[in-house]
Amino acid sequence: MVQKPAPDSTRRSEKSRRAIYDAALALVGEVGYPKTTIEGIAARAGVGKQTIYRWWSSKADVLLEAFLDLGEQAAEAAEAAAPPGREGYENGGVPDTGDLAADLKYVLRATVDELLDPKFEVPYRALAAEGVVNEKISGEFVARLLEPGLQLYMRRLRSAQEAGDVRPDIDPRIGLELFVAPLAQRWLQRSGPLSHAYTDTLVDYALHGLAPR
Repeated sequence: MVQKPAPDSTRRSEKSRRAIYDAALALVGEVGYPKTTIEGIAARAGVGKQTIYRWWSSKADVLLEAFLDLGEQAAEAAEAAAPPGREGYENGGVPDTGDLAADLKYVLRATVDELLDPKFEVPYRALAAEGVVNEKISGEFVARLLEPGLQLYMRRLRSAQEAGDVRPDIDPRIGLELFVAPLAQRWLQRSGPLSHAYTDTLVDYALHGLAPR
């Protein structure tokens, strides 16, 4: 009698986790975050809700993990599609071609495209709104999503300082906020259109200031 191999629980768990990610992102896009429930996610994913609660404590936790996974997939795709000379675009990072303005504009243009893509925009807005009232989600959102990206900007600005392209007394953290913060504010508040021309202008203003040259 041939003994069948035992089912691979690791593969089964990964399949369920992937189905839950897809279900959470789909439901938020279809019915909105307030109407998305653990029960709805479980039904959509074809798993029991106890499976979800085994890994996450709330729908916000599920959505955060799903969104982080979506971002990782997008970063891998961006790296694979990066044109020659942009090979530094790993993990959604900032390339270092020696031209600081061009590198920043390249990444911010990609950021605009992502923010305008409903696949990213809907869950991103849901998590941003949840973070206003949920300190735990806010902390994880910043630590796991925002801060790693900001560190990549800071690394690029430090490289520019070493090359003499940025004043040595500039605080890279404050420097990056000159172009990242206005973009985030305009997107969150829908206070104006987002475009490549807008982010190009942010970079020009941040690097050259407002005073006559």
